Order: sequence, then C-alpha cells, then structure tokens
Amino acid sequence: METILQAENIERVYTIGKTTLDVLKGVSLEVKAGETVSIMGESGSGKSTLLHVLGGLDTPRAGKVRFKGQDVYGMSSARRSRFRAEDVGFLFQSFHLLPELDILENVALPAMAVRVSGDPKERAAELLTEVGLGERIGHRPQELSGGEQQRAALARALMNEPDIIFCDEPTGNLDSKTGDKVLHYLFQLVAGRGHTLVLVTHSRDVASRCSRQLVLKDGLLI
Repeated sequence: METILQAENIERVYTIGKTTLDVLKGVSLEVKAGETVSIMGESGSGKSTLLHVLGGLDTPRAGKVRFKGQDVYGMSSARRSRFRAEDVGFLFQSFHLLPELDILENVALPAMAVRVSGDPKERAAELLTEVGLGERIGHRPQELSGGEQQRAALARALMNEPDIIFCDEPTGNLDSKTGDKVLHYLFQLVAGRGHTLVLVTHSRDVASRCSRQLVLKDGLLI
C-alpha cells in the first residue's frame, strides 16, 4: 500500500502567560492508504493537537506533514483550505451541526464549498440513509438524540468523498451502547469505501477496532 500521510518530527508548543508547554516533541508517523490507525493517550497528552496538525488545522512549530507527497504547511492558504474541504473529513467529539438547518442541509453543506458532480442533497440523503437516518432527513439537530447527531456528522464527514477521515474522540459524548452504534457505522462505511482512518481516543476498546494502535506519551508516539 502507498503512503498517504506522513508526519516528520512534528513539534507543537503552547505559551500560556509565562509558561511554555511542549505538547508534541518530534512526532513522526506514516499512514498507508486504506489503513485504520488509532492514537491513544491520557487527557492532555496532545492527541487532539496532533490530529489537528495532521489535518491541516493547526500549524506546527517545526516538522512537516505530507499528504500524498505534498507538504501541507507549504501549501498556500487557499490550497490548504481546498485540502481540508476535498481531501479530508473530520468527525469531532462535539457534533458541530448548525441548529438552523435540518440534517439534510447540514450534511450537504461541505459540497457547497467545492465543485462536486450530481445533486449534493441527493448524495446527502443517500449518506443519511446509510447511517440509519433516512427517516429523519427533515429534522433539525435539536430534534435528534446525541447518537443520531453524531451519525449525521459522520455522513457530513463523508460528503465530499475524502481520502482520509480524522476522528477526535467520536464517542466521547455518548454512552457505550450509543457509541457502539456510531462506531459500527463508522467502520462499516470506512471499510466499504476504502477510506483511510486516523482516530484519537482514550478508550482501549475503541482503539482496538483499528488495524494499528499507537500511544502518545510524553510528547512522542510509542
């Protein structure tokens, strides 16, 4: 399998007042196309920071992130915006659905930022059906349970057919039964479409579902 994502010696530092906090201390990582990778770590270990750096959301102090051989932080801001919109999908612990839109409109929203073939709302409806929400299409987020909102967020992450999906504690706000349902759809859809998955979690059970498990400790991956 070809390498789709590569990080080399990533460093990220936060300054709070007079205190400097070294969160990532030279993290290197290689992910193959179609692979599912979990990154575990204690709260505050920098898991989310690493995910944001890998996904083009947070600029590192040092190091490089390459996607299909391209230097993500060497891209222009416009090209990096297209990278985030077209090449990657994000699924966060908080669902980030817009309350003024129904879930069909929420899921179709990423397609409005890029040129996609076909009718975005038709594809959004298909994705919502695939995550078990076909009968809830006209509902607004506040009319759905937490698990249903996260499944809608999953459909949205898949909307532009990204090569890689980044998940940040996707079941962190859900009870175990509801979380299992979300994970079922996540791994089913990832496997069925051949997406690459990088997932950060504090749960060993969630991490074990991935083909490769890593741990972030003291600013380094082990």
